[in-house]
Amino acid sequence: MLLAPSLSGGVVPLPAMTTRVVIIGAGGFGREVHDWFLDWAGGEATVGRKVDLLGFLDDGDVDQSRLDRIGATFLGGIDGLADLDAAYYVAVGDPATRERIVARCAAMGAEPGPAIVHASAVVGSDVHLSPGAIICPMSVVTTNVHIGAHAHLNLTTTVGHDAFVGDFATINPGATISGGVHLGERVMIGTGASVNQGLTVGDGSIIGAGAAVVKDIPAGVTAVGVPARPLQG
Repeated sequence: MLLAPSLSGGVVPLPAMTTRVVIIGAGGFGREVHDWFLDWAGGEATVGRKVDLLGFLDDGDVDQSRLDRIGATFLGGIDGLADLDAAYYVAVGDPATRERIVARCAAMGAEPGPAIVHASAVVGSDVHLSPGAIICPMSVVTTNVHIGAHAHLNLTTTVGHDAFVGDFATINPGATISGGVHLGERVMIGTGASVNQGLTVGDGSIIGAGAAVVKDIPAGVTAVGVPARPLQG
């Protein structure tokens, strides 16, 4: 089940705009999120109202057979959002692509839904979750943490105390973000990577899978290895 958490850790009623919901991105991650919504719509966060998950929007090639197997509906391209009167979540892994899609949605006057948190995740009471953020199964977010708009925390990630995760950041499965870390906007942290206490990863940077960040990483670079070092162009 997914919950719409309050800053005090409780469950808040869903705002009216989230009654109708679409997922943008019909790939693997989008289909995972779709399954969570099927639980969420019947759960504690939605008592007294109906959440209508309309289906998927996607401008790319969509495997209809995979959508059929999960009982999902393909609604067409992203521009169709303008006619749906629905909140949206962008389930696309690449941060820059996600940012561009959100800009398109904003130009249509559409609003994202509130952050969604899988029931198996652990989220502390002093955590700010921005609209459109997606917190995946078995993730842990501790205390005094900011999760930016449309950020993704994928399976089994951890974000320690006093950390800041910028808008459109992606933390891939099994990555560990220590206390006091600052991740800029559009940062991508690779699967199984770690960022040591108090460090900064600048806007738009990519940390490779399994890398260990032991000093600050500037904006706009790709850093790999143990310890992580920016690749030379």
